Amino acid sequence: MEPHLVCLVVISMLFCTTEHVRAQAIQASENPIPVGKNVTLFSKNQVTTGAWLFNNQLVVIIFPGGEVIAANWTGRVLFNSTTSALTVMSLSLAESGTYTLQDVGSSASQLVLSVRELISGVNIMANATDLVEFNDTVTVTCTVVTGTSLSFTWLNDTAEVMAGGYVHISDDGSQLTIAKVKRYDEGPFKCNVTNGISQEISSSVQFNISYGPTAAAVSVVPPLHTHITGSNITLSCGAESKPPAAIQWMLDGMNLNHSGVELELPMVTENHTGEYKCLLHNSVTSRFTNASAMIRIIAPITAVTVNHTGGVAMAQEPFTLNCHVNGEVDIIQWWMNGHLVSADNTTVFDAENRTLTLNPVQPSDAGHYKCRAFNAVSNVTSSPYNLEVYYGPKTPEIMAPSVALIGNQVLLNCTSLSHPPSVYSWHFNETEVANTSEYLAGPLAFNMSGTYTCMAFNNITGRNSTADHMLTVLDEIKYVHIQLPVHPPVEGYSFMMMCNVSGPVDQVAWRVNGTPLITDDRIMMSADNRTVTFNELHRNDSGLYHCWAFNLVQQIVSPPHLLIVNFGPETPMIYGPSMAVEGQSVNFSCSAMSLPDSHVTWWYNGTMVANSSLFVSSPLTVNMSGNYTCKARNPLSGKNSTSVLMLHVLEAIKSVTLKNNTIPIDGDNFTLTCEVDGHYTSIQWMKDGMHLTANWSTANHTNYSIQDNRLHFLPLTRADDGMYECVANNSVSLHKSPPYELLVNYGPLSVTISGPDLAKEDLTISINCIADSRPESEYQWFMNDKPTSAFAFGSMIQIPLLESNYTCKARNPVTNITMSKTKSFSLIGSASALHCPPYKVLIIIGVFIISIPVLFH
Repeated sequence: MEPHLVCLVVISMLFCTTEHVRAQAIQASENPIPVGKNVTLFSKNQVTTGAWLFNNQLVVIIFPGGEVIAANWTGRVLFNSTTSALTVMSLSLAESGTYTLQDVGSSASQLVLSVRELISGVNIMANATDLVEFNDTVTVTCTVVTGTSLSFTWLNDTAEVMAGGYVHISDDGSQLTIAKVKRYDEGPFKCNVTNGISQEISSSVQFNISYGPTAAAVSVVPPLHTHITGSNITLSCGAESKPPAAIQWMLDGMNLNHSGVELELPMVTENHTGEYKCLLHNSVTSRFTNASAMIRIIAPITAVTVNHTGGVAMAQEPFTLNCHVNGEVDIIQWWMNGHLVSADNTTVFDAENRTLTLNPVQPSDAGHYKCRAFNAVSNVTSSPYNLEVYYGPKTPEIMAPSVALIGNQVLLNCTSLSHPPSVYSWHFNETEVANTSEYLAGPLAFNMSGTYTCMAFNNITGRNSTADHMLTVLDEIKYVHIQLPVHPPVEGYSFMMMCNVSGPVDQVAWRVNGTPLITDDRIMMSADNRTVTFNELHRNDSGLYHCWAFNLVQQIVSPPHLLIVNFGPETPMIYGPSMAVEGQSVNFSCSAMSLPDSHVTWWYNGTMVANSSLFVSSPLTVNMSGNYTCKARNPLSGKNSTSVLMLHVLEAIKSVTLKNNTIPIDGDNFTLTCEVDGHYTSIQWMKDGMHLTANWSTANHTNYSIQDNRLHFLPLTRADDGMYECVANNSVSLHKSPPYELLVNYGPLSVTISGPDLAKEDLTISINCIADSRPESEYQWFMNDKPTSAFAFGSMIQIPLLESNYTCKARNPVTNITMSKTKSFSLIGSASALHCPPYKVLIIIGVFIISIPVLFH
């Protein structure tokens, strides 16, 4: 078929095909792309019948075996029939558009190609550069000499300018308008132009924006609210303003005829106090503002003193302190002993804190007082004023015993709170006996009992005060000891102890082991505590006892008495075996809690067999079984107690043997019997040194059953081979049987014949028959199933070889099981040995088939 005919068919099919466009199935080597470059359009799907189109106009027609390029595209495009790729060379702006790859009978793929011109000659221009904040609006225009598909971005220094508020971007982004400019809009502003294939940034434009004055403020150096006379002060006026504002200074509304940023005030006096204001004016913006600062100047305080009015400070009367200050004062504080004084019910200040009144003054108000005066530039503290408060005497306190022993001396001490200290005197029965605060009375006699009076006198306050003290003179306690009854203390019986005292006693107390003796229903005391009665003694009443005798001036303790309560015996504890084997000797020991220790005897069937706590028997016989009694007796309490031990004397085991009653054969039941001569209570079975338990299974599924003295195998297996023992136990001893080796008879399980498969005629060969069995099998040979006398019984024979079948029969004489094996022999040279295996015929047929010539191709 001619190419032009193919083209007509393809064109007709293209126009008759319903197009299904797949977006972005075509890829471009570059997109967007500059003017003049080549671009290759390709698809992952190869097209054999179809066409390339540009804006729905044919570029290339594709048909099997070739393609046709449209005349208006000849020399401008290349088509790759292998990949269906289309290359467009030396692109122009007119070749921007939609490229379609149409596959006849299938869907179409499209790509929009953008051919763009490189950007050059970017420039910006503003309608004005000198501006006033909040007054002027500026417009900046960005122009481009060459370039297509342009995108504009505006920059303020390096930050992107976004439209919004007072910022407007128009004319497709090429024009920037800032309405009512602010001081922060000075720039530099630049225009950045891009089109996907190139970029260019314009030169910058900077605005001169005048503003202010705003945020005016006056600063003062030094920065104080109040200044001391003689200081040097500098005031500075500042504001945000462009160009800088002109400044004039005023004091309390009066012009100072001074201009400039700073105002110097040297060696100030109190006359410099007032409000300082600076007036600011911007000649470009025609705007005004002002700022002010208040300056206060005072002189420092020169002196502060404290004095008082009236006489000395007497307790319970009002007293006033005055604070005198030279100079202007803002605050006065009062301090006592380093602590700030605050007003309360008894501490009162006047309106300016210049007077401090203590009403009434208390002894606790005595101390060092200062007043501190403050103004804004100074503070001065007075010298301390020492306030003494005179008081007393208070009611005296007497330190002295109220009771004393005859013949001793007593010191009576009298004290009274007073300032200054009081003068003291002592009186007994209205007679002065001392003129000091202390009075030593004695040696005492009974007639020195009575009332002693102390008098205290204050020379400044003119007051006095008295106190009385009663002294009683007593005789002394001579001795204290514990008296006991004649009979010894025994647990369970009553017991009494008495405390004998000579002399005047107010109280008697008892202690045991250093702690007070506690009474209850069992332990009771007499009304005067001199007698302790134990209604029923307990052993834990034992201990070290004392009794104390007290009066107001003495306490005497008795010598200690160790009370030991005798008790017991408790039920004896017997230590020894309850079972023994005849012929042995046993040791029994017996002990019982008892104080003093009990006497122990042993009895058997009413007869004493030992008179000590340890009893060692003679060699035992069976008839020595019975009850053995231990008897403990306390010789002091007269009590006794017994315990009984039952002893069983067992017959000794003399021998242990293992026996079997049948031959052990694999698969049969089998029993081992443990025969014991003597008394036993249990039997334990062992295999190869390991204990067996009833119904115990091994990994080979061998089952054991133990009943009484028999071990049953249900049934035997070859896994039961091993050394067996039985152990007889009678609670006090055990005996082991001699080992019994169990070998299980089995088989034959298999029979094999060994010997050559081929032999020459007229030769003699050796063949061997082997059977797996225990014991060794008996063998018999057959030829062609008939016994032959030529062959003797045995596992190995020598025979003249004939082509025949030979059979070996193996019989186990114990299990009576017979098994046979047959083997055939062939002689070399015999015609019967020639044959053609089937696989060789198959090979010959295969060779024949391969050799047949090929007739068609």
